[in-house]
Amino acid sequence: MIGLPEHAGIEERIWHYLFIAICVFVFLFLIAPILIIIPLSFNAEPYFTFTKEMLSFDPVAFSTRWYNEFFSSDVWRSAVWNSLFIAFSATILATVLGTLAALGLSRPEMPFKALFMGLLISPMIVPLIITAAGIFFFYAQMNQYVQMTGTYLGIILAHTVLGTPFVVITVTATLSGFDHSLTRAGAMLGGNPTTVFFKIIMPLILPGVISGALFAFVTSFDEVVVVLFVASVEQQTIPRQMWAGIREQISPTILAVATVLIMISIMMLAAVELLRRRSERLRGMSPG
Repeated sequence: MIGLPEHAGIEERIWHYLFIAICVFVFLFLIAPILIIIPLSFNAEPYFTFTKEMLSFDPVAFSTRWYNEFFSSDVWRSAVWNSLFIAFSATILATVLGTLAALGLSRPEMPFKALFMGLLISPMIVPLIITAAGIFFFYAQMNQYVQMTGTYLGIILAHTVLGTPFVVITVTATLSGFDHSLTRAGAMLGGNPTTVFFKIIMPLILPGVISGALFAFVTSFDEVVVVLFVASVEQQTIPRQMWAGIREQISPTILAVATVLIMISIMMLAAVELLRRRSERLRGMSPG
């Protein structure tokens, strides 16, 4: 009996397997849309439903034509480039700002910690449509000084606002178990603040920084609401192109793109989990 001691009673065994069944049911309920999208992306016909041939596993019913269309289309290639450029730029800014904010919030003499933390993570709490509308009206006022709407700079800064809270939370969680006696020891040995930061602090919090950066990247890469408000035709990202494809011309190419994004998300989540385990080992904790 995996996970059960030998002396477990009948009620404990029933609850154990009932709990496993509930977890499996919840997992399947959450993952069902993804399980449907992936096989549909290989449909040889331009439909969003399973054909009789697909249900009978006829090889003729399956094709990679929609993946070929995705990788060969200039429109989709442009959307991929825009998404990568915006996501990488926003991730760099969010990682730097979020790490600095987390370092400041971790200091014991920092006043009004709760207030500043609430302000920093507010983009995660406030509905995205409200955040997007607020950014749009703010940019409209800024346009008389610097053009923000319809520019890459405007989108990057907006995505930085959305990604920074993830970096703040992950780095703050990493710093919660940080041994500050190491920094004091480094200072006593003659290290200046810059040396202490890059030689002692940064290597220990690096897994948390990278985890936050990955979350910030995914947030920017998958974001569509803010892009709809502040982007122009030239800043057509993958989510916006998918949105336009659903509204204007329904094509199974969208399913192929969604499958690719699912694979990317799975790899990033796996990387985050590996970094979490490494962070726990560095802090002397057994990864769970």
